[in-house]
Amino acid sequence: MKLVILAGGGGTRLWPLSRESKPKQFSKIIGDKTLFETTLERFREDFSDNDIFICLNQALLPLARALAPQIPEKNYIIEPERRDTAAAMGLIAAKLFVDWPDEPVAFIPSDHFIADKKRFLKILKKAEELIRATGKMLDIAIKPTFPSTVLGYTKVGKLHEATNGVDVYEFLGHTEKPNFEVAKKYMEDENYLWHANYYMWTPRKVLEAFEKYSPNHHRPLREITQKFIENKQEDISELFKTLEKISFDYAVTEKIDPTQVLIIKGDFGWSDVGAFDVLYEAQKARGDSEQNVVAGAWTGVDTTNCLIYGNNDKIIATVGLDDVVVVDTPDALLICKKSKAQDIKKIVEQIRQINNIKHL
Repeated sequence: MKLVILAGGGGTRLWPLSRESKPKQFSKIIGDKTLFETTLERFREDFSDNDIFICLNQALLPLARALAPQIPEKNYIIEPERRDTAAAMGLIAAKLFVDWPDEPVAFIPSDHFIADKKRFLKILKKAEELIRATGKMLDIAIKPTFPSTVLGYTKVGKLHEATNGVDVYEFLGHTEKPNFEVAKKYMEDENYLWHANYYMWTPRKVLEAFEKYSPNHHRPLREITQKFIENKQEDISELFKTLEKISFDYAVTEKIDPTQVLIIKGDFGWSDVGAFDVLYEAQKARGDSEQNVVAGAWTGVDTTNCLIYGNNDKIIATVGLDDVVVVDTPDALLICKKSKAQDIKKIVEQIRQINNIKHL
């Protein structure tokens, strides 16, 4: 199996910890290492560096190279610009098709928190076995812990098989980012799970899926594959820019024949840390007696259920706060209700509209 670390995301919902020049995967959001580093470390014992690829844009390449010098330079797949996951996964499939058209590939987000590495790797190995045996796409889904409006939901059917403690289910459909009321209904239905975004398939199968479900992607991807064979990078860049900017979830997963997909239930302590409310939940176990999660110098009175990020040079003091996020950085201060954390993306857009680029 080949692994492709997807490291080109922007992480705008974690502003101001996450910036365009240094998004969340390259920041120390949890612990003393970046999420990118901890992602790579999960595979160090089980995968060769030659089997690990990294996909990102040119601007982020120096950050990745500095943190992962062991990955061969030829294993970096450069997105000419950000065009969401459908374009990125299509580009990856086109490149890997040249040498490994029928080798299972796992698309691995670089910005997730995983508590149980051994369990996670066991599930990946089971997915590889099933891809080789069935030719189907494998994905991982997680039991939801709260009604999220920024995650996709996977509906599962009957148990397909249970082997060595790994449960595999039939796939009945995908719903991307439902509204809050729908998400609450999904929470009450055990057949709906969070889509964890670990697609696994072969390059050939991914390209065939684009041909069937997203022809507008397939046409340029067919040409991009040929340009990879001819090693014409400039042509690849120009073709890539013509790809529709849309997620793989919308382009393919919501349309795919359910019989072509199997779902593994993931139970390895997962969080996508995509927003501050999710980041709080991932770290809640280390909170104080009042359920405050803090990084940096802080003192508080009558303060509960808060997430506070600062530094050791300036103390943050709070009085009478509940369910609040406070993030203090050298050039920006964020204060918001934790329950409104998903709206931080709107703040980033406002800053962009007033051309205040230095704070992005």
